[in-house]
Amino acid sequence: MFRPKRLYTFMVQSFLPVFFMTFFICLFIVLMQFLWKYVDEMVGKGLEMSVLFELFLYAALTMVPLSLPLSILLASLMTFGNLGEKLELLAIKAAGVSLLKVMRPLILLVSVISVLAFFFQNDVLPQAQVKMWTLLYSMRQKSPELDIPEGVFYDQISGYNLYVGEKDRDSGLLKEMMIYDMSQGFDNAMIVMADSGRLKTSADKKHVILTLYSGESFENLKSDRTNSYTNIPYRRETFSKKELLIPFDGNFNRLDDEMMASQYVGKNYSELRTSIDSLNLIVDSLGTDYSSRLKGTPYFSIANNNLPKDSTLLANRLKREHDAALATNLDSLWMGANNQRRQLYLSRAIERANSIKHNYEFNSLTLSDKQLIIRRHEIELMKKFTLSLACLIFFFIGAPLGAIIRKGGLGVPIVVSVILFIIYYIIDNSGYKLARDGVWPVWQGIWLSSAVLLPLGVFLTSRATKDSAVLNLDLYADFFRHILGRDKVRKVVHKEIVMAEMDCVIAEQKASALTQQCRQYIDNARPLNYFSYWLRGCDRVALRSIALAVESLVAYTSETTHSLVTTKLMDYPILVPERILAPSGIKPIDIVLMVFFPIGLPIYWIAKKKYNNLKRNIEVVCSANDELIVLLQRAQKCE
Repeated sequence: MFRPKRLYTFMVQSFLPVFFMTFFICLFIVLMQFLWKYVDEMVGKGLEMSVLFELFLYAALTMVPLSLPLSILLASLMTFGNLGEKLELLAIKAAGVSLLKVMRPLILLVSVISVLAFFFQNDVLPQAQVKMWTLLYSMRQKSPELDIPEGVFYDQISGYNLYVGEKDRDSGLLKEMMIYDMSQGFDNAMIVMADSGRLKTSADKKHVILTLYSGESFENLKSDRTNSYTNIPYRRETFSKKELLIPFDGNFNRLDDEMMASQYVGKNYSELRTSIDSLNLIVDSLGTDYSSRLKGTPYFSIANNNLPKDSTLLANRLKREHDAALATNLDSLWMGANNQRRQLYLSRAIERANSIKHNYEFNSLTLSDKQLIIRRHEIELMKKFTLSLACLIFFFIGAPLGAIIRKGGLGVPIVVSVILFIIYYIIDNSGYKLARDGVWPVWQGIWLSSAVLLPLGVFLTSRATKDSAVLNLDLYADFFRHILGRDKVRKVVHKEIVMAEMDCVIAEQKASALTQQCRQYIDNARPLNYFSYWLRGCDRVALRSIALAVESLVAYTSETTHSLVTTKLMDYPILVPERILAPSGIKPIDIVLMVFFPIGLPIYWIAKKKYNNLKRNIEVVCSANDELIVLLQRAQKCE
């Protein structure tokens, strides 16, 4: 009977709870972003909770492609970070299990998630996007909830402006009311002023019933006026109670899903392929039609009504018209015309040129719109696959990175994950815009983020499997110090207990011998000018011998419990006799480089700077030796 290994079961049990936790956290965060973006479409419209819950459900489904890669990155980083922090990963490696073997069950699990992500993108996501956008457009068209504020005009009812001076919250009575009725047009406006009134909605929620008390109305009867523009009748009415019926549809009317289902966001893989082929066929036919029109349009406005359909006959006909036009002496026609005729020629030429220009611009815009729709379909088609690949890439980034940094919890992993995901999101969004606008081919823009992060995942996985110190800050600090021309800093750890205590006499003899060797080198060193550098170079053999002697002294003397001696050892510089201190050793090449100043001078300046720095460090070694000998003598007396 097949049973999974206990290690594989342990890795899956460690990963799954963290994955589900991070997935729902990421989904909640991106859902809050959606809420903040579209909160104006939902607030103040009296929507039922069931409608809002349905919208949030569909929005959560559409946000899965954004939250799933981030959750896999964070979960894998936290899982392997926890294992590294608790030294469990070290124990697994000590048992002879490689990191790739530890990752094997999670690679299989993430691969299954990636396959499911493709089917989700292809089958579930289009339907969720159709439902979500349909609900959003329906909410945008719904009238806002009727809540008239105090002291300002309320214009959310089409054709009406309502003003309320004061509202009685207990009785619901509206005071100092003013209504401007523009529903019949500005010429037939009606103004109603009342001392107080009440407002309620009809049972079908399609009208507002406004009951007014103690007021009067003024109505312009311009539609009933006579032919005179000065005598415009109006009607004035004084009332103690008056009811107005105002059309106001307060219901939530859901739009049909078919409107969004025909868009690119509502199609699966096969439907997108079919739409792309159909649109390409339409664009090709339009291009052929425009080109045939362009070829059939006479350049010199010669009558060309009954053109032959055969392409050869058409070309011959156009050639004959062109030759006939050239045979006409246009200069003589222009010179023989009067100013009025010339002005007519110019105006007609400008009019025709503008007409042709506008026609070409319209044709260009038509093709551009069709090509934009094609690019939208191609982008949506490729997005079916990018999510699956992004899940795999983020796992191969998060898992080795967690094994390297060895930090679990929600601190460092969240910081690293957010930084990497922001980089991914910026690259992905930039590629999407470049592909949408046609600046890049669609496949280049959509796959840009995956192409950038895939080498990072391969690099981190290879480094983690070899236990390479990728995030060792000291290595990077030493590298930048070397680039900037600064010396490396020596670090000597003080030991509370040593297995073999160093002998102060032997250490003193080593320091004295090193001082004599350094003094001898300083005395024999000659000034390094341009010609001596290219003809002789520096004595790298003597420099290498001094460097080895320094390391031997430090290694031997560091085996001590005397803290002052250990502290003094950190004053010894690290001597590096680099290859640039001596030329190539092949005389003809050195002479050519010496003569060719544009190359020889920069190399000489760099070598001279490093040579002078080494001489200063050798003098520092001599002074450090003198101080170390004094400390060794004191330590010997104390013993």
